[in-house]
Amino acid sequence: MDNQKKNKIVIIMPAYNAEKTLQDTLDAIPKDCCDEIILVDDCSSDQTVSLAKSLGLSVFEHETNKGYGGNQKLCYQQALDAGADIIVMLHPDNQYDASLIPFFTGFIDHGVCDFMLGARIRTRKEALHGGMPFYKYFSNRMLTLMMNVILGQNLAEGHSGFRVYHRKVLETIPFENNADDFSFDAELITQAVYHGFKLGDAPMPVRYFSEASSISFKDSSIYGLKIISTLCKFMLTKLKIKKSKLFKDKSA
Repeated sequence: MDNQKKNKIVIIMPAYNAEKTLQDTLDAIPKDCCDEIILVDDCSSDQTVSLAKSLGLSVFEHETNKGYGGNQKLCYQQALDAGADIIVMLHPDNQYDASLIPFFTGFIDHGVCDFMLGARIRTRKEALHGGMPFYKYFSNRMLTLMMNVILGQNLAEGHSGFRVYHRKVLETIPFENNADDFSFDAELITQAVYHGFKLGDAPMPVRYFSEASSISFKDSSIYGLKIISTLCKFMLTKLKIKKSKLFKDKSA
């Protein structure tokens, strides 16, 4: 008889004006694939909060807009405080295929990986025909290549917003030191590699439509420069030239 404790799975949703897409996102989540869903609202101007509460989610609100990364900080802390063993980040914009959540959590549950990403890009044709803007595709490819070379990884994509973590990753990484903008995601990958966690990815179908969250060309350019800066900090820390606060052990 297997007496192994079942891992508690918590889905976290960093939300901003997600009223139009939240219900569809929740409808796509397989029944009984998680124990709790936590939504953190980043000062939305629509009815995201009231809708989320009516749907039975655990809801937390920012009184002022904290940014995409700032929102995730509270999401992850609330998931850890809730006793999550496996944490799934799912944007409430119905862009990622939530039906695949059990597939991704399985890699963590069985100890294959500590950190899984959903890769949006399998082929150029599929990405572009699926609606990904060319500038986003090109920058994604170049930045992912750079990350793979410097970090010693083989990720198909390093910029996906669909992620699954074992709690030990978030307990170790000082994510509270990360940026409050979109570069938070790339910093987390770099930190996970620095601390020796096992990363993996698998294909994740996505939808591009007007209500889906997206980053502008200007913000994409700034994002790219910040990733390069993060990779430089990683190398300087690994070479013991200058240690960045991004790579401190949270328990230290």
